Amino acid sequence: MNAKTTTSDKVPQPGSGTQVRWIEVSADDAGQRLDNFLMRCYRKVPKTLIYRVIRKGEVRVDKGRVKPHRKLQAGEVVRVPPIRQPDSPEAAVIAQAQLDRIERSIVYEDADLLVLNKPSGVAVHGGSGLSWGVVEVLRRLRPYAKRMELAHRLDRDTSGCLLVAKKASVLKALHAQIREDQLLKQYWALVAPHWPKSVSRVDLPLLKNTLQSGERLVKVSAEGKPSVSDFRCLETFEDADLVEVTLRTGRTHQIRVHAQASGAPVVGDEKYGDQAVNQRFRKQGMKRLALHARRLGFTHPVTGQWCELEAPLHDDFSALLVRMRGEH
Repeated sequence: MNAKTTTSDKVPQPGSGTQVRWIEVSADDAGQRLDNFLMRCYRKVPKTLIYRVIRKGEVRVDKGRVKPHRKLQAGEVVRVPPIRQPDSPEAAVIAQAQLDRIERSIVYEDADLLVLNKPSGVAVHGGSGLSWGVVEVLRRLRPYAKRMELAHRLDRDTSGCLLVAKKASVLKALHAQIREDQLLKQYWALVAPHWPKSVSRVDLPLLKNTLQSGERLVKVSAEGKPSVSDFRCLETFEDADLVEVTLRTGRTHQIRVHAQASGAPVVGDEKYGDQAVNQRFRKQGMKRLALHARRLGFTHPVTGQWCELEAPLHDDFSALLVRMRGEH
């Protein structure tokens, strides 16, 4: 069931951005915060504008003023003032080759969700100069799934398991599991020079800073949020190790910063890594971040069953390991 929209008889019809909208809350949206509800309805409108119209009392729920964190109930009507939206990301031109590439990358799908083996170099969503990302491609591929949303994110250069919900109720349930750290998230990373044998758990708080350019930079700091990663060496090579990392918390750039702080940064990491090491591995064919979301586990929000899915390494990563082993 989708939210119903009506408009005043005195104003233009929806789409022009110059009319008041009355949006009826559907059963799927029940329990969702007002701010999150509006951000979904107005995907391309800046968050600052959404919060501004709420704060000024221009957004009403059943004719009453409300706070951003107010949870909505099915059947309530949200009044939204005129908000002009930029062009929708669905209008972006997406090459058929990219549509096919993402289609081939789906490792699991049912009526409620899907898991994608995201290629490295592909952003999870459009914005910041990008006309499209994974979620825009999936919405194009699955037009019937009106509520397609990312359950979590991966850095643009990180490959591997990406969980996407098709329904608002499924997204809400998955977010609850993420908040409680109930998802299994395991990564494979190539680190250099070698992972310290005495270190199996890195427990270092991380502080995120956003530079004026919009770039995110994370550092170890006592003022940061608790961050825990478990590392296990899978394979040792002459000048690098392949490690498995199990996240106990989910902070921005957590694996990359924890690896750097342990003296063995991830190969190909242009932000936290060793540039000489990166250059050496580029010559061997690894021209990107050697970090792959290998395994993802979660409780299916509809069936209640535990699901555990694996994403195979992409060709560049697997080919590098073959060469490092001296195989042919």
